[in-house]
Amino acid sequence: MRRRVAIVTDSTASVPLDVADRLGISIVQLELTVGDEQNDERRVLHPQMAEAMRNNVPVATNPPPPPAFYWNYADAAASGVEAIISIHISEGMSQTCQSARIAAAEIGVPVYVVDARLTGLSLGFPVIAAAEAAASGATPHGVMNVLEHRLRSTTQLLYVDTLEYLQRGGRIGRAQAWVGEALSIKPVLIMKDGVIDQLHKAIGPERALRKAVATAVERAGRGPVDVGVEHFEAADRAKQVLDALCSQLPQVRRVTLEETSAIIGAHTGPGALGIAVSPASF
Repeated sequence: MRRRVAIVTDSTASVPLDVADRLGISIVQLELTVGDEQNDERRVLHPQMAEAMRNNVPVATNPPPPPAFYWNYADAAASGVEAIISIHISEGMSQTCQSARIAAAEIGVPVYVVDARLTGLSLGFPVIAAAEAAASGATPHGVMNVLEHRLRSTTQLLYVDTLEYLQRGGRIGRAQAWVGEALSIKPVLIMKDGVIDQLHKAIGPERALRKAVATAVERAGRGPVDVGVEHFEAADRAKQVLDALCSQLPQVRRVTLEETSAIIGAHTGPGALGIAVSPASF
């Protein structure tokens, strides 16, 4: 069946590479600078970055430059698609969508740049759903309907082991970070309107993670759902959280356990977890 729509996303979506290959999803890399070395984020190893962050080595993130999008779009256009849907990390966190729009203006087929207002696997699951619709031969309008539904219904929660890195990145105030550390307060955060907001707080990591799991289960509903946990240097804890989620949800469709994007890890720090629940019913 001829594919009428090409799907493009960015590396913060944590789409597994085998899934991207199978569904023809193009992934544009954000850039990460650790000390004096700049690379596509896929080339930065998590242990290397975690050590740098703990040693206060400067870490900076940058969106892909417009040419990175242009060549992906040009390849898609050359394949004969009717439209390109390009789905990206929240504009409240990155200028990735702006770079995509600059490139889209140079392409001869329609390019729809979508600010997902999410990131991580909570971006990845809607991207995968859109790519599955595109692979089935759906029209651009049909693919957008699937995408918009999944973006609306998906929840992204975040646990951070320390508030230090969010404070460094300007996500919270210095006094709030100090109080949190002094009292061992661990926040449960949520992506809301495209930015990180506090949802719950608890004393200690176990209580915070129980709150996160309970919230994720409530928001997942009782129907089929895609569930994912991603982590930065916290594999054992991530597996425990994923097992807890799956044991409490009646209709888990897709289960994903991934290392988080290095870009996300640069802002959340070692020990961070992301939880994504994306109801699959339309």
